[in-house]
Amino acid sequence: MRAVGITSIFGPGLFEGQVAVVTGGGSGIGLVTARELASLGASVAICGRKLEKIDAARADLAADGVPEERVFGAACDIREPESVAKFVGDVLDRFGKIDVLVNNAGGQFPSPAESMTPKGWEAVVRNNLNGTFYMTHAVATRAMIPQKRGRIVMVTAMVARGFPGMSHTGAARAGVENLTKSLAVEWAAHGLRVNCVAPGNNIKSSGTAQYGDAMLEITRRATPLKRLGKPEEIARVIVFLASDANDFVTGQVWGVDGGQPLWGDIWPIPDPEGQDTGPSAPGGGT
Repeated sequence: MRAVGITSIFGPGLFEGQVAVVTGGGSGIGLVTARELASLGASVAICGRKLEKIDAARADLAADGVPEERVFGAACDIREPESVAKFVGDVLDRFGKIDVLVNNAGGQFPSPAESMTPKGWEAVVRNNLNGTFYMTHAVATRAMIPQKRGRIVMVTAMVARGFPGMSHTGAARAGVENLTKSLAVEWAAHGLRVNCVAPGNNIKSSGTAQYGDAMLEITRRATPLKRLGKPEEIARVIVFLASDANDFVTGQVWGVDGGQPLWGDIWPIPDPEGQDTGPSAPGGGT
């Protein structure tokens, strides 16, 4: 059944009979991805820390026409291995298998590095790197490796040029991208494909809304396509990588950012204080 309001570039029934887990599936890119997967025939299991968001997302899926028996939603804190283990176990009890994992859950806050506390650093790395590994490991070892089949898609961020202003998440997301490459090699023999989608910070979603319209306008101007991206544009790439149509792509990072890493400033750099930056400075030209 094609969900109401979903216009897809994919063929109907692409995920018929498959089970997809989407972390952070209660809003933003996660919810849009879950709706797309469900519209293409998948049974979907969504999770997030706030149960009210998950319940609202389940209502959205029901409004799309997705049968109740094809949707599972629960609270899960990916930072806690015990919480992850319970969620994965509940999904397997409900559906019997997991074919697709979309690691979308994460979060961060803006802060220059010199103002960052150890607690703030640890909180973001624990969420975005450790939590992603806990969920990936649980799904792979309990479902995908035994069944010799699976597609894993990590959702990170545009970190190829660094992430000034949010170095904690830049470090964590870069770690996830390297993890993607490592697992793609280790788990290829088990029939798993592991890839990564890296949205730019120019995607207008619930995740970037917290930074305000002024910041989004700055990122729009720094984007060659001169517009903000949409969650649906991220979801399309996720869905392709999660599908059986992807039979020979693994260990790759797919940027979806309107060309943003190729052009423009990502962070204003003031002149060094008390330092001559002119041509007569030491090491300068003549």
